[in-house]
Amino acid sequence: YLLATKRLALLKAFTRKDYLWSAGLGFLNPFLYYVVLFKAYSLLPAQEAQPINFVWPLTLVLLSIPLLGQRIRFASILAILISFTGVVVIATRATGPADILRFRFSNSTGVLLALSTTIVWALFWILNAKDRCDEAVRLFVNFAFATGYILIALLLAGRLPMAPWQGLVGGVYVGLFEMGITFLAWLKALKAAPTTAHVVNLIYLVPFLSLLVIALVLGETILPSTVIGLVCIVAGILAQKRWA
Repeated sequence: YLLATKRLALLKAFTRKDYLWSAGLGFLNPFLYYVVLFKAYSLLPAQEAQPINFVWPLTLVLLSIPLLGQRIRFASILAILISFTGVVVIATRATGPADILRFRFSNSTGVLLALSTTIVWALFWILNAKDRCDEAVRLFVNFAFATGYILIALLLAGRLPMAPWQGLVGGVYVGLFEMGITFLAWLKALKAAPTTAHVVNLIYLVPFLSLLVIALVLGETILPSTVIGLVCIVAGILAQKRWA
């Protein structure tokens, strides 16, 4: 992509500081983010991990208070509480108020890891807020460093196995559609849309479409608590966006 768009030459403008910055960003995302996320998915059903991971916009708001010195209104705090109530409903598989108050999570470690991914993701975007480098070039350098981190982690673990073809295909799929083609399509959509809002508002369809895919592809039976919790999460995000 960089070759096709003649952006590879932009790497020449990268300073030592730029490379060090990418080294840090690449550690956060994709390395740390996906290590934690995939572990969360291994411990939780997809219908639980995916909606919990979707609360990152609210985590972004919370982190912006100490890191960016921003202030939020009481209404925004209320919106955040609505969303995190949805997280508890999903994580406890609640069938009533009593289940929510007992805080008995289906898998506490998995829930904690899924919530941790929202911190990593939000922190990544906060650190990117003042970055003036070309997005695609920065992403390329970040991923180059992340590849190195993965190799180091495998060597330290004492195992560098040759993955079966199914694993390689899965890795290619994740690379292409998780942060590759989709990232470029997202940038293209933002540029083509009359306003950013036309595209951004479509984000809120993603978790519901994901539940459909989870049910059809993975064969998971979608629990009522998942749907109710997801509605709370999205409602809280929309409310925060309106009241911010």
